[in-house]
Amino acid sequence: MSTTAVLVAAGSNVAPLENLRRALDVINHAFAPLTVSRAYANAAVGFKGDEFVNLVIGFQTGLTVHQVIERLHAAETACGRERLAPKWAPRAMDLDILLFGDTVCAEPGLTLPRPDLLKRPYMLGPAAEIAPETVHPIERRTLGELWRDMQVTQAAHALRPDAGVEHRDVAAHAVADEIDRLARQQRLEQRVEVAEVVGEP
Repeated sequence: MSTTAVLVAAGSNVAPLENLRRALDVINHAFAPLTVSRAYANAAVGFKGDEFVNLVIGFQTGLTVHQVIERLHAAETACGRERLAPKWAPRAMDLDILLFGDTVCAEPGLTLPRPDLLKRPYMLGPAAEIAPETVHPIERRTLGELWRDMQVTQAAHALRPDAGVEHRDVAAHAVADEIDRLARQQRLEQRVEVAEVVGEP
């Protein structure tokens, strides 16, 4: 069965460590194995509120884009997100498809590639971290190239330590360390399951 490479942005500013772990558990159950970027903290966009912790998740799937969206909505719901909540407001979990293979579409509620991918350092940076050679289907350039350009034009301040944000960096590193530990644990569990299936010692 053919599969499609998917990149999903995840962000939370309500108990972010707890909710990112919960979302990763749900998404891993549906789409394992996952590739997960480091986590980054940045200011809320569009409203005043606690800082967000953001990361990007990559996986392969044989499902349609709408089937993937259904499962991402389930992960958001598991984190306590209400579907009719205001757009510019605190989020227990926000999951957005950035790229779905080479799909280009514009329909109600879904635009691919996601336009914010080329505007938000906290989306493009982590995406380029885990999929630097992936080609943007409209720009026809790799994410790594696009990220390098953004670093020049926007200074990528949201992903770089600077004076006055040490507490953000500590929070981000704590989430990243916990996510890395969870990812390693999941990979180990998957290897054990495979070994048991094939009868390896």
